[in-house]
Order: sequence, then C-alpha cells, then structure tokens
Amino acid sequence: MGSVNSLSPNTVYRMRVEAMDNAVNVLSSAETEETTAPEVPSIVQAYSKLSHSITVEFGQVIGATGYILRAETDDGFFSETAVQNSPGTVINLQPYTQYTLSVMSVNSGGRSQPSLPMTARTVLVAPQLNSSSPSSDIIVVTWNPVDQAVLYTLCLIMEGSVTRVKLNTSETNMTFGALEPGTTYSIKANAWNPEGIQGDDVTISQITRPPVPGAVQVQLMPGRSVGLQVFWIQVQGAESYFALSSTGQNCSSQDAYCVISPLSCGQNHTVTVTASNDAGPSEPSNPEDLLTFPCPPEQVWIEDPTEANCSVMWSEMLWVDYYIAYVKRDDGLEEQCNTTGTACQFSCICGYTYFTTVFSYNQAGSSPPGQVLNYTTIPCCPEDVFVSLISTETLEISWSSVRGAEIYETIAADGPETIHCNDTAPVCALSDLTCDSLYSVVVRPCNDMQCNNACVPHTRRTAPCAPEIQNVTQVDSSTVQVSWTSANTQANYTVLAISVTDAFSCSSTGTSCTISNVTCGATYDISTSASTEAGHSLPSYSFPLETGPCCPDTLSVEQMTQAMTNVVWSPAIGAHSYVTSLTSPRGHAKCHTMDTHCLMGCITCNTHYNVSLEAISITGHKTQCNYHGFSSSGCCPSSVKLYRMANNTLRVYWRSSPGLYNYTADLYGTKSNYTCNPEQGSNSCDVAEILCGEVYSVVVAPLTQDGSKVTFCSRRLYSVSCSGNSLGMVIYRGRRSVD
Repeated sequence: MGSVNSLSPNTVYRMRVEAMDNAVNVLSSAETEETTAPEVPSIVQAYSKLSHSITVEFGQVIGATGYILRAETDDGFFSETAVQNSPGTVINLQPYTQYTLSVMSVNSGGRSQPSLPMTARTVLVAPQLNSSSPSSDIIVVTWNPVDQAVLYTLCLIMEGSVTRVKLNTSETNMTFGALEPGTTYSIKANAWNPEGIQGDDVTISQITRPPVPGAVQVQLMPGRSVGLQVFWIQVQGAESYFALSSTGQNCSSQDAYCVISPLSCGQNHTVTVTASNDAGPSEPSNPEDLLTFPCPPEQVWIEDPTEANCSVMWSEMLWVDYYIAYVKRDDGLEEQCNTTGTACQFSCICGYTYFTTVFSYNQAGSSPPGQVLNYTTIPCCPEDVFVSLISTETLEISWSSVRGAEIYETIAADGPETIHCNDTAPVCALSDLTCDSLYSVVVRPCNDMQCNNACVPHTRRTAPCAPEIQNVTQVDSSTVQVSWTSANTQANYTVLAISVTDAFSCSSTGTSCTISNVTCGATYDISTSASTEAGHSLPSYSFPLETGPCCPDTLSVEQMTQAMTNVVWSPAIGAHSYVTSLTSPRGHAKCHTMDTHCLMGCITCNTHYNVSLEAISITGHKTQCNYHGFSSSGCCPSSVKLYRMANNTLRVYWRSSPGLYNYTADLYGTKSNYTCNPEQGSNSCDVAEILCGEVYSVVVAPLTQDGSKVTFCSRRLYSVSCSGNSLGMVIYRGRRSVD
C-alpha cells in the first residue's frame, strides 16, 4: 500500500502499480482510475431560528455532488447531516445549546476535509401555554418557565380583526382584560434568551365565556301539570343554554327556549338561565319567579271531640290562600265550609257514614281533587252483658246485639295486662287469663273507623294460679329443699316427689318446704299445686331431680413409678364418671375417667398426698368423697457413679435426695450379681471381690417403710475391664430403663 500526495482536487487519475524483481524487471502490473475528493468548502454563516435546528450557509465547490454538515459539542455530542446544497439544516438539536459546525464536500471519490469550524447556538424553546377564560371579558394565560429565558412576548389577536395587543413580561402568566364576550382570540408567545435572541413561537386559540342571556321569560305550558316554558335571547359565542329552577329541576337547549317538566302542585319556581361554550358558563341571568296551583291537603282526618259534633281537619299546605271542605252524609245531606284555617266543624249522628274532601285555592286556581275520607260514627254500647267463669283461666261473655256495630271488641284488663277478643257474634270467650286476678271486662262495639270507648265495664275473678317451681336443691344426701313462686295472694301448697321405688311429700303456706329421706343415686319427679277457697290450681310442671351419686365403698392407691400412681376404687351407685385427686403443698394430680381405676402422673416423690374422689352422674350431679392419705416413696438418687478401688473392690456413689432414707445398691452382671446396703444417711458403699471383664447394670434405690426396695429407679451400665488379675478401667456405657 502506498500514497500519492499533492494531487489536484476533483480530478480523475489513472494509477498504475508494477511488481519488479531485484534486477528491476517488471514482473506484472495493474491499473485503476480514481477521482480525488472535491475542494474544502467554507462556511459563510450559521444561525438558528428553531430551538431544535441550526441552518448553515456555505460556498459550494465544483464537482461536489453533496455536502455533509457536522455538529459537535464539548460534552461529546456528534452528528452528521447530508444535504444537497447550501443552505443546509442540522436538526434534532437541544434548545439553547452551543454547537461547533463544519462542512465537507462529497463526490464519488469521497469526502473532503472539514471546513474551518464555526460556532452557533440554538434558540430557546417556545413556552407551553395554558389558557382559560374565568369570565366573559378576561383570558388568563399561564406557562411553565423556559430554561434560560429572561423575557416573554405575547401577542393577542381577535378573530376576524387585524388589531393586535403585544405585551412583554418576565413573569409566567398574563391576564388580558376588556375583551369581547363569546369571542375567539389567537395568542402567540415566544421567549428571549439573555443575548436578546427571540426563540420559537407557539400559537393557541381561546374563546371567552358568553355574555349573560337577556330577556328571560317563564310561563306555564297549556294544560295542567305539563311543563314550564323558559324563553331568552341568544347571545354571541354561546354553544348551549341551561335553565335551572330553585326546585332543582332544569332543562338545556341550543335554541332560545326549553321546557322544565314535569311540574307539581304547590311549587314556587325561581328560574335563571346561563349560556355556555368551551370556556365555561356565563353568569346566571336575573331570576324570574312563577307560582303553580296549590296541592290538596296531604292528610285529612275527622275528630269526634263531643257527641253529635265532629271536626274535619287537614294538614296545612304551602302557597294556599283558602280551603273549601265538603262533607256529604250517606243519606244525601251535604255541608261545606270555606276557611283560611285547617279545620271545619259539622254535626254527626251515631250510626251514619260521612264522605269528606278538601280543596286548596290560590291565585293560580284550585288544587287537584284530594283524597275522599270515609268516616262512620260509633255504634251504641250493648246491654245485658253477662260474664261467667267456665274454666280456671277462661271467661265467657255474652250480650245483646246493637245497631251499627260491624264487630265487637271484648277486653279483659287486670292492671297493665289486657286481653282482646274480636268477633262479629254477640258472644266471646277470653282464655289464657291471669289466674287469681280480678278482671275488668268491657264490650266495645266497633265499625270500620273506630270503637265506642264509653261502655260500662264488668268485673270477675279467675281461679287460683298454679305455682312454678323455681329451684330444687339437694341439701345433703337424704334431704331436698323445693322453692317455688306463685301469683296468688294467699294459698296452701303441696309438693310431691315421686320415683320408681318411693314417694315423698311436704306442705307449706309459704314458698318452700323440705322433703326428707330421699336416697342417693335416684331420680325423682317433683311437682307442686295450690288450693284456695276458689278451688285447686292446675299442678305445676314436673321438675326432675337426680340425687347425687353414692361414694365408692373402697379406694386404694399404688405407686407404679417414681412419678406415677394407680388408683383403684369400687363402683358407685348413680355414678357415670369419676374425678380422682391427689393434693399436697408441693403440687397435685387429677384424673377424670369413666373407669374404676386411673393412672395418675406428675407425682412428687417423698410427698404426702390427700386422696379424694368426686363421683359424677350422667347429668352432671357430683358427690365429693374423701379417703385416707397416701405417701409417695422416697426419691431415686441421682448422679450414680462407679469407681475402682483397691483389692478388686468397686465403690458405688450417688447423690441422695432430701430426707433420711436407707438405700440398697445392686450390681447385675452376666455371671454374678452383687448387693451392698450402706448405713442410713450414707451416699456410697463398697462391693468387694468383683469379677472383672463384665458389663454391670448398676441401680441404687431407696427402701420403703416396710423395708421393701423401690423397683422403678433407673439403671446405669458400666464395663469393668481386667488388668492382669486385677480390675482394670471402669467405663460408663450409658443408662437403660428398668427391665
């Protein structure tokens, strides 16, 4: 490879390459034609009119088929843009940024060297405008600050006009006032950099809110309860109109009227109209009022304060000037009353039906027809009323029929208690009355509307009450106390207790008595009854009594392990389950079982326990039984160890538990067993003539009071090796459970 210098630009050259040997003889050759690159162009000027581009003007050179614009920054930005001729534009640049620019010419031979560089800065980006029209003559424009901007220029032009308002500000908002309502304005804005160069511009459109609609009129549509017509004069720039009533009803339209419906009686409408466009609603128009016809009274009723005089009354309504009440009797007689109040009086006779309606009036007219009230006067009281007692808690009442009564209501009252009987026949039975009570009985004839409350009452007393057993308590194994309640003022009471095998009774004038000689483990049915001069009451509901179960005749306690005992007892009459307890100051154990024996854990050695048993029946009755105490055995010693001594002797050592006990130490081997009994209070003993080469099971146990050995202490394994004819090493092999 080689280079040829000092060639002319944009010139076609034929290049020949020859291969020679050492004698400079041509061995082979090759030729090619290539064109040199064009001349280096020069930049005339570079400027920016948009925040993302810079335009470069340069001198064009002969033979160039295109040009490349190069843009660079100090922070490493680099780009090249191909253009056909001058001027050329570099795009996708950053706002208000300085770039170093150069240009290269291009032909088929390649590109020239870059021209002398020139620097240029992009202009500021245009502000992002936000506009609104808070009122019909104001437009408010806001924008976010533009980086490096020191001044902003805004130009306002009304649509269809050449007049423009141009303002400069260093703030980020501008308010244009004294504008035309409902008119569209164009707003152009740009920012200025510190060098006084104008940046990009942006243009938006904003319409002002429309003016207030004028000449608003309201009127009722033809026909009643149809609608309310609202009219107005259309205004400039309005896209829609909205009419609102003080009742909350509204209508909207793009024309010069709309209808609010449906209308109701008794409404006072205050109507305003607003015009709207994209900027928002105008101010509401001046209110216009309209009152509709009144409503009929919502509630109409008749009161009968005195005999033969009635009053028709109704609820007061809004927007009413006066009322007219019409009263028509079922025989055709009619009365009417004109009043500004809410009541009218008319004469009424027992046994007649009256039809009443009330109309309301104001300047708009009368109300629609209201409800028609049907009212019937009360019938007379019956005569020859007879009250008889047909059972302990039932009264029969009979009487003669009366005119005008459709149904009879019979009421028996005893203080706050009231019992009703309604029937169309002149006879009634009142049952489920309170016993031993004096009843006031009254018969009231009724029609559809009301009953006659002025009839004379009659009195009658019922039979005595049946007592109600409140509590049955077993005082002891053979005595039961029964208590009851009764509503009788005074009575004699008898209590019966009956079982399968026997029966007992007691009597009292109070509310309790005691039955004796009942047996344990038995079930009794207990009831009570009352008697007075009026007769006997019904017996009370039977109350079942299960006496507590009997205690087991025998109970024994046997210690199984150091922490576990076995308690055995004889079966008890009436018992379904048992709770056995061992208690002491150092702790307690409890067992609940259906068997007659129980294994109990958590026993503390060397402790005296109180023994008790609770016998429980299948229904939960309990009997507490106490027995002789039980003393647990002495505690097994701890830290049992085996040491080699002289003369084929082994020493057994242990740590004694609290208390003064005798211990026995046993060594069990496969060929021989050994036992030693140390003195009381000692914690070691020696075993002589030990056979070596054996594995011994060592156990140390306390002796009971009768001298027997405790059998549940754990064993430790030791291997005893031989050293010649003597004992060798003693090695602990672990522990194992009792065989």
